[in-house]
Amino acid sequence: MQIRPLLAAALACAFAAAAPAQTVNLKLSSWVPAQHPLNPSLQAWADDLKKESGGTLTSTLFPGEQLGKAFDHYDMARDGIADFAYVNPGYQPGRFPIFAAASLPFEVANGKGGTAAVDAWYRQYAPKEMKDVHFCFAFVHDPGTLHSRKKVQLPADMAGMKVRPATSTIGQMVTLLGGTNVQSSAPEARDMLERGVADAITFPYGSLRLFGIDKVVKYHLDTPLYVTPFVWVMNKDKYESLNPAQKKAVDDHCTTEWAEKVASPWADFESDGRAKVAATPGHEMVKLNAEQLEAWRKAVAPVTAEWAAGARKAGADPKQVLDSLHEQLTKYRSAL
Repeated sequence: MQIRPLLAAALACAFAAAAPAQTVNLKLSSWVPAQHPLNPSLQAWADDLKKESGGTLTSTLFPGEQLGKAFDHYDMARDGIADFAYVNPGYQPGRFPIFAAASLPFEVANGKGGTAAVDAWYRQYAPKEMKDVHFCFAFVHDPGTLHSRKKVQLPADMAGMKVRPATSTIGQMVTLLGGTNVQSSAPEARDMLERGVADAITFPYGSLRLFGIDKVVKYHLDTPLYVTPFVWVMNKDKYESLNPAQKKAVDDHCTTEWAEKVASPWADFESDGRAKVAATPGHEMVKLNAEQLEAWRKAVAPVTAEWAAGARKAGADPKQVLDSLHEQLTKYRSAL
């Protein structure tokens, strides 16, 4: 008499096993404009994720701050406003003190190897420092520098200037050299410079042109000053809601290799931008000789000490953090 119920249960299990996995549509948020070279890379990442998941993980990319302001993207991922978000941790000074090591001046020589190095380095710290989200990968743009309305060649020239810094670490440098920080997101930066609210900005070259900032500055410090490190993070609850196969697909796309794939087209775009800016009439590339470059290095050295104090306060060993970063930068041939 028990055969029919057992048979029914067995058939139900069989049908459940054969049923296709539920399709999940992921909201991807990018605050840079739609035409920015990062967005096609993120879309290619999403397309490959869909392929590996057997079509069960689809995505919609929302560029240009459609889902929220650039400053808010970490919390948007935390709160589920976005399932994946492109985050500039430097927009929130002091919140991510370990990650800020990657934005120290005169550390990273290039965007591609720099991305691989920063991602490989930060994986040991992300689970604690960014515990509110599911860390996917970290990456950097090609090195940026200082662009200004008046000529800056030596650290002393920064005194009294109002500067929009790329990160909180660069903000510390500005303060150290006697300048004043003016905060704004990248999309708002041109307007601030145009209205005289800021005198200078730290930015990579390609994006300088993309955001139209080259129309309001004319002097460019011709040295790799810094990189801005970013992260691509996921809402934790969304990750946990996926089935094992879908989680594996996400894990396979949250690697150092994928970080470099996503960052490389942007790195090329920024690098190419330097030559275009240099060739634009009315712009001056401010060259530094060896003595002047050494003066900059000495002048900004206290920034590292200030960073170390913040890292120590957060419970990290600053020497271990920097040694680990330098090891990866050397490994990936991206150390200055």
